Amino acid sequence: QVHLVESGGGLVQAGGSLRLTCAASGRSISTSAMGWFRQAPGKEREIVAAISRSGRSTYYAASVKGRFTISRDNAKNTMFLQMNTLKPEDAAVYMCAADPNNLGDVVGGRGRYVDWGQGTQVTVAS
Repeated sequence: QVHLVESGGGLVQAGGSLRLTCAASGRSISTSAMGWFRQAPGKEREIVAAISRSGRSTYYAASVKGRFTISRDNAKNTMFLQMNTLKPEDAAVYMCAADPNNLGDVVGGRGRYVDWGQGTQVTVAS
């Protein structure tokens, strides 16, 4: 089991950018697909982006594609979400998660995420 901690959230103006970091400890994330999720108050959790073990495969929710970029640095046991052109609809708690069950090097909108961070708040002001 890996311990995940998100950072980089905060208050940003609409149209601005934030870079979220997911730092892992305890175990390497190199053998796990990774994902970013978000949950707004009163709404269901949704997947934002995912990245395969090697980083060669990525997935983005339609609502963020073209604006967000997911990446990882396995050597530093770290994963990132670059968020550009932020909209009020992007405001949510953002969580990172690890999926050790992916048997290939391809990710999509579904997975079996078992390790989760506590979340970091992203607020977008118009």
